[in-house]
Amino acid sequence: MLLADGDRIVFTGDSTTDAGRGRPVGEGLHAGVGNGYVRQVENILNVVYPDWKLWISNTGTSGDTSRGLKNRWQEDVMNLKPDWVSVMIGINDIWRQFDSPGIISSHVYPDEYRANLSEMLERTLPLVKGVIVMSPFYMEPCREDPMRKMTDEYIRICGEIAKKYHCYYVNLQKAFDDYLQYRHSSYIAWDRVHPGNIGSLIIAREFIKAIGMDRSFI
Repeated sequence: MLLADGDRIVFTGDSTTDAGRGRPVGEGLHAGVGNGYVRQVENILNVVYPDWKLWISNTGTSGDTSRGLKNRWQEDVMNLKPDWVSVMIGINDIWRQFDSPGIISSHVYPDEYRANLSEMLERTLPLVKGVIVMSPFYMEPCREDPMRKMTDEYIRICGEIAKKYHCYYVNLQKAFDDYLQYRHSSYIAWDRVHPGNIGSLIIAREFIKAIGMDRSFI
């Protein structure tokens, strides 16, 4: 198990992480960490480790790209002094190239994505116990679909950067591809990007596997 009693874990990223979280920092009561995968991770950890006090914070921001996340990294991640950071970013870097093709200033191309992710990790790793990097994903099983092909390119970059900086890496695309062998993507998300409860649980499961939870859930 990577985490220890008393650790603070900051989850950050885009709308999939945001999921209606509280502001300015999503944690604690009421809106808290939101209604997405971070909530499910928090629930599982609180059930399995009731004798631990884990401080879980969510600073995901809907619509964010890796450029936007890099610009708010100091305030939304480093200033919180986390022990662990979990970051999932990239789908909006890709999506803006499809839903806003003429607004080139909003596009984050592969080289910038690589540089943004690298800079965030370089700033963070010396000051934390570790970083969990979760890949972007697109719930489209057809690998020839243009947006899926581009997503696969960004996933490769994400995995390469995680390996370069010795981070814990979670390939969420593989997890969804495995699930989509049995269910159509509309069962999880109509737009193939925003997971509902089932998709969020898939993400939470992969995170829990990555941190090596060492107590039984049942």
